[in-house]
Order: sequence, then C-alpha cells, then structure tokens
Amino acid sequence: MLAAMPDSAPSPLSAGGPALRDSGDACPGTLRLHRADDGALARVRVPGGVLSEDRADALLTAAGRFGDGELHLTSRGNVQLRGLDAECGGGLAELLTAAGLLPSAAHERARNIVASPLAGLDGSPPVSGWLSGLDGLVCGSAAAASLSGRFLFALDDGRGDVDALGADVTLIAAGDSCLLRIGASDEVFRVPGGEGPLAALLAAEAFLRAARDSGAWRVKDLPDGVRADLVRTVGAGAGPAVHRPRPRTATPPAPGAHASTSAISVDVPLGRLTSSQWRLLTETARRYGNELRLTPWRGIVVPGPFAHDEAVEALRALDAAGLITAPDSPWTGVGACIGHPGCAKSLSDVRAEAGAAVGPVGRLPVYWSGCERRCGHPHGEWIDVVATPDGHRISHVRGERRDPRTTVPTVRNGDPARLAAAVAEARAL
Repeated sequence: MLAAMPDSAPSPLSAGGPALRDSGDACPGTLRLHRADDGALARVRVPGGVLSEDRADALLTAAGRFGDGELHLTSRGNVQLRGLDAECGGGLAELLTAAGLLPSAAHERARNIVASPLAGLDGSPPVSGWLSGLDGLVCGSAAAASLSGRFLFALDDGRGDVDALGADVTLIAAGDSCLLRIGASDEVFRVPGGEGPLAALLAAEAFLRAARDSGAWRVKDLPDGVRADLVRTVGAGAGPAVHRPRPRTATPPAPGAHASTSAISVDVPLGRLTSSQWRLLTETARRYGNELRLTPWRGIVVPGPFAHDEAVEALRALDAAGLITAPDSPWTGVGACIGHPGCAKSLSDVRAEAGAAVGPVGRLPVYWSGCERRCGHPHGEWIDVVATPDGHRISHVRGERRDPRTTVPTVRNGDPARLAAAVAEARAL
C-alpha cells in the first residue's frame, strides 16, 4: 500500500542537496541558539512530550549550569532554556546528547511531534509505538533533516485533542488502523496501524518535494493547488479516503486526578517552572511511573498508577508549590509569550499584565502577546490580547479566522483595571 507513494530518493534534499528553507527559518534548537534580551535561548525537542525522570534531571542540570535555572514549556510540549551564555552551545549539546535528548544533530529541529498526553492511561489506545517509530524514522531520513523547525507531526489517540492543533501530518487511532491527515484536509486516509509512522514520514517527504519551488515551511503555506496535489499524491499511496473534518477546538487534560488515578495532571502558570517545581515533579514521577508527559497546553501529566490517597497527597504538594491542580484555578486557560524585558520585539510586559488581570475562570482561554507575532499562541477558539503602540487589542479568534464582530475596542495603557475587565468580558463570550 505505502510502497505506491513516490520514494524520497530522487529528491535533491535526500541526496544531500541544500536545505532550501534554512536561510529563512530562524526557529531555535539546541544547536542553533536564539539571541534574546535575557540571554541566549535553546529549544529542546521532546517528541510526544515524553520524558523519563533521568532526562528530566538532565534538563534541570542544563538549566542550572548554563541558564537562569528555570524551564519553560512550549505550545508543542517542548522545553526552552533561557538566559544562556551565547558560548555554551558545545557544553549544552554534550550534556543533552549524553542524556539521549539529542539523538541526531542533523534532525534536532525536525523532531516536532505532539501526542495525546493521556493516551493509554484512561482507556484510550497508547501511541508510544507510533512515537518511537516515527521519531526513529525521522532521524533516519536524510530528507527529513530539511524539514522546517515549524513543521509538526501529531499522534492522536482518537479523542481529537492533538488533531485539533493544526499539525502538518496527523495520525489518528481508529481501531486496528489509523487515519492519516495532511494539514487541515477534511479527507483522511485509512492506513494499517503498524504502517502509520512510515506513512507519516513519507507524507512529510512528499511535502518537501511539493514545497521545493514555493519555499513553504508548512503544509498550510503551500499554494492552494499545490496543497491539493499533495493530498492527492499522499492518498494515492495510502489507503481508502474517509471524510473526517479536523476538530476546531482541543480539550486539554483537566488539572487533577484522571481515570481512577491512573495519572495526575497539572498546568503550569504561563508555562514557567522554577527548579524546585521541576524537581518536585521529577521526584513524583520517580516515585510512581518514572515518566513525565509535557502537554501542548503547557501542562504536565504524571502517569501512575496512584492510590487515591497518593494522588491527593501528590496534588496537594504540587499545589503548594504553585502549580495548577484543579480546573477552577484563576490561572486556568491563561497564557502569554515571554514579553518584555525578555524579548526586544515586545511592546509590553504581558506576563505581568496577564497576572494582574487573572480573575474568575473564563469560558475561553486567553493568550497575551507582546507583539503581532503572537509567539506560542493556542489553536482553536480563544481570546487574543495583543500589545500595540496604542495599547491592547482584544479579539475573539475562531480557528484561523478572527471575527471582527466580537472584537473588543483597544484598551489604552495605564488603566490595568479597565484592561482586566475587558479581558474578562471577552473570555465570557
């Protein structure tokens, strides 16, 4: 079935040709540090967000030895280290390689894989086999080394959570088979479950060939006709087509205990973890399941099993440490980019403003951005707060579109109470 897809060998990328997008893709990694106002930044890819406690320890060591000691979660379940010395690259790479966090220098920015955080824990099928298989195939593909640091794979256990995140290539569990989605196409293709990782890799390599002339970094960036041709090409080598629209909004794991304490979940205020918080999470994982799962919503799932009393005690300790352990926390659904002073492009200290505006839990999540780039913004339906030269623009986002009919007028600087009230009103829509 999959053999019918065009092989990647004829591609100049797979034959050692130039990486056509590297000149414009400034997405950071661990070998390509990004210079920020608070020092250099490294983004460590954690496929599926899955970390053993040993690898979690290594990240904490790296943050303390080379950076500001804190760990920042991203909207793809990865970890950023900030405040780094610009000359630390060699030492950082050596530490991460020894921990197994950098299996291929050529592919370190291409290992962008999100996975359903509760897969296999609450009665849903596991995706761990897909995860290890796809990561190995990506690292073994010469062509895949040319994927942009923005290109994203998603492994969904069937509940639709990471399917809603707008990945470029998505695998969705469907009984003994899986469904393969390319970009936002409503047409998916049924593939035998064991062939899912290979189908995902071949689809990504097909994208690289399709993007060769346009220079697109992601499927959604392709011209409409080219994107449609890509879906047809992938479908010709995959299985039967199935109509299945992509979910518009994801439902992240709720903070607290899950499925008779098969796992506990916490959210992280603004995705920023102190060394003591990270150490407590790692110690909790060591005591129970020996694993952390970082979520694309800047949260962490700790697989168990936990006895009821153990789950209660673990959540109590994590709550005391400042983490979000219940859905009614005022921090639930609140996110922000790094803002000023960490980013030179930011027009405001949006993290401080987000903290000052925290109030009753809103119906919709809210994300604060210091500039129009909106780094790390969520997907689906959310409230967008953007700092502008004139103040803050607040709008209601649905998928890829903003509805001007629900836009709240710009709020001027210098009136935090009015800003907080406007955001609360927008979140209640």
